[in-house]
Amino acid sequence: MTVAFDVRVVELPPGGVRASHEAEWSDALVVVDRGEIELDCVGGSRRRFGRGAVLWLGGLPLRALRNPGAEPTVLVAVSRR
Repeated sequence: MTVAFDVRVVELPPGGVRASHEAEWSDALVVVDRGEIELDCVGGSRRRFGRGAVLWLGGLPLRALRNPGAEPTVLVAVSRR
């Protein structure tokens, strides 16, 4: 049995903001490889995660992803093909 995966790297510059789209994160495990990421939720709350955090963003009511730090944030998303 062969299982194939897609790996995608997303980089946010310091202070960068990226709109979140449900389809982009569907079926993906996301690892914060470098820096920090702040999840900006539709309801107004925010949660911050640092290097090494493993996240499941599918199904969350996200508005945007933010890099609150002074260095680039690198996210690695792994999903099934």
